Amino acid sequence: MHKTKDTSSTTAARVEALLARMSLAEKVGQLNQIGGAEWSPGPKPEDIIRQGGAGSVLWLNDTRRFNVLQKVAIEESPSGIPLLFALDVIHGYRTIFPVPLAMAASWDPAVAELAQSVAAKEARAAGIHWTFGPMIDIARDARWGRIMEGAGEDPFLGAAMAAAQVRGFQGTDPTDPERVLACAKHFAGYGAADGGRDYDPVFLSEAQLRNVIFPPFEAAVKAGVGTFMSAYMDLNNVPASGNRWLLHDILRGEWNFEGFVVSDAMAVGSLVTQGFARDRRDAALRAFDAGLSMDMASNTYLEHLAALVSEGALSLEALDAMVRPILTIKVRMGLFEHPYAEEGLLERVVALPEHQVAARLAAQRSMVLLRNEGGLLPLSKDLQNVAVIGPVADSMEATEGSWMVFHHQPAAVTVLQGIRAKLPGARVTYAPGPEIRRVSRSPFEDLESKPLEPPQTPEAAEAAFQTAVATARDADLVIMVLGEKADMSGEFASRSTLDLPGRQEELLRTIAALGKPVVLVLLNGRPVSSVWAAEHIPAILEAWEPGSQGGAAVADILFGDVNPGGKLPVCVPRSGGHAPLYYARTLTHNPEGNPMYRWDSPTTPLYPFGFGLSYTTFACSNLELSESQIKVGASVAVSVEVTNTGKVAGDEVVQLYIHQRWGSDSRPVRELKGFERVTLQPGETRKLTFHLGPAELGYWSTNAGRWVQDAAAFDVWAGGDSQATLHAEFEVIA
Repeated sequence: MHKTKDTSSTTAARVEALLARMSLAEKVGQLNQIGGAEWSPGPKPEDIIRQGGAGSVLWLNDTRRFNVLQKVAIEESPSGIPLLFALDVIHGYRTIFPVPLAMAASWDPAVAELAQSVAAKEARAAGIHWTFGPMIDIARDARWGRIMEGAGEDPFLGAAMAAAQVRGFQGTDPTDPERVLACAKHFAGYGAADGGRDYDPVFLSEAQLRNVIFPPFEAAVKAGVGTFMSAYMDLNNVPASGNRWLLHDILRGEWNFEGFVVSDAMAVGSLVTQGFARDRRDAALRAFDAGLSMDMASNTYLEHLAALVSEGALSLEALDAMVRPILTIKVRMGLFEHPYAEEGLLERVVALPEHQVAARLAAQRSMVLLRNEGGLLPLSKDLQNVAVIGPVADSMEATEGSWMVFHHQPAAVTVLQGIRAKLPGARVTYAPGPEIRRVSRSPFEDLESKPLEPPQTPEAAEAAFQTAVATARDADLVIMVLGEKADMSGEFASRSTLDLPGRQEELLRTIAALGKPVVLVLLNGRPVSSVWAAEHIPAILEAWEPGSQGGAAVADILFGDVNPGGKLPVCVPRSGGHAPLYYARTLTHNPEGNPMYRWDSPTTPLYPFGFGLSYTTFACSNLELSESQIKVGASVAVSVEVTNTGKVAGDEVVQLYIHQRWGSDSRPVRELKGFERVTLQPGETRKLTFHLGPAELGYWSTNAGRWVQDAAAFDVWAGGDSQATLHAEFEVIA
């Protein structure tokens, strides 16, 4: 493997030398990202690249084709500047890891870092230099399809996961040929779309942006992320891709970000569609002035930037400043010395056994045990007659989940396969029940020319239902595997309900009425709600979309080879109508009132943020503060002891929450400010220490219009979820 050492001074000198010899057209070309797929808009990629009209290519996943296009750039374009090949590598390239929401459920940043390092190694072996990840939008509305791509509802957990993913993708050495350039997206507020409807407008106060939305993005900057992606939607009536406050004032002015910003697909051209720009010329000017470096696939920059410079609407110095970070990244990555991918390397890298080991570990640590009445789990491996029922039980697509790279061929261990591997001598029968499908066809299916399969007829669905019931009736124990198809979450996949799609709950109720022991495994990219299941099904495991080794990991947990230790990174609402729902709300004037008084159903979540069970039990005790009173600007140490009070080893995630009782603004009832996942043997006690200082106790104040730390009284809780009761208090004085 090659490495090219380059100091910052020599890099800068090389970049300036490049700029000095580049034409105006070539400089504009570096700000243009073109599509490499057959359906991409515009002329053939070779023709654009040959003229120096492209700095990057996306929507292509073909090592040989990468090398063909790179050869054109190196040998036929005027200045021979290499291309950056980019692709959405969200939770794995060929070895698929749990979706990011699931990895956040591990509450273990090391899991996310490991997963993305494997993804980077495989993607780079294929010839990809740059991934459009991590997606670090905070999402508090589970109806939003892309909630599966992020870390959930909390900025503290989200920031930890954002930094870990950046480290995993990029590593510490930009010349490392086993890493890729990361991209923090979507800046900013995309996860707060009205009604959870993808692309719809977002209205957030500056306090919400700074206290909730921005922390993961700032954490990504501190972790060294190389690029940012702007968001599609309007933010407070200004599209994010033309929002100078976001892309210039905050990102570069306050956070000193030195990389470059790429738009989301077609977003520069879409400034016209959004009623922000007069025409495409105006769109190019406004996006550039806002601080957007690279136009993804709309060709708006390519069409208009050179003329804008020639006319004096943009300065050549401003254009050079925009091109400079792109060239800098290419030099630092060693692309001028090693522009080509080694054909055949990918298959050797993918075959590394440690990749599947890592995928299985990540899946195991991401799953959340939601219910285990009567200790039904773990199951005995002596079982002889088990029925596995459900439309996603033997689906490789649902197991690996949404947001696969283009042309990915699913190769997951399904839940059915995992169970059969655990019970090689048993009778394990299977019936899918009625099919589930999206209400509307996904546009991604059209892009990939997937044939439209006709829906199951009512008669076929009823026959499948009755077959599933008969299969369950003939078994001693039933494992129901229910949830969503892969295309039901992700982009273009917002839902109006959080119910189990199709007839799945009806099937669950019918089979439960047979009187057999029933275990429910959920495969889904967002929280799904079944109040009935939470009250009637004794054992429920949230497995999310767990990746290539997902079925094996589910079986590991169901049969006790692994003790589940994941925790929810989101509240689970009782219904879609309860969304958005999140724990860090502010108090109302009637916080202790009857929930029925405030709504026509309980306002509490079905499962709270941070919740998750284990096959053992834990107790937190001896919550102690180093000081009962500190001055503004000082810190207090908080220690707590956690004990495994059960009979088997297990993991607990100890969580620290605070509440500021009064201040310049109202503050949330609880805010996560510390967590640690620990493994404890039976009877073992561990003392953990957290620190609360200005970073944890301060906030952006609406009243003050700035960051403040108030003199006020604070509550502190420690425990296993956001409803922890172990309590202490301290005071901050002026």
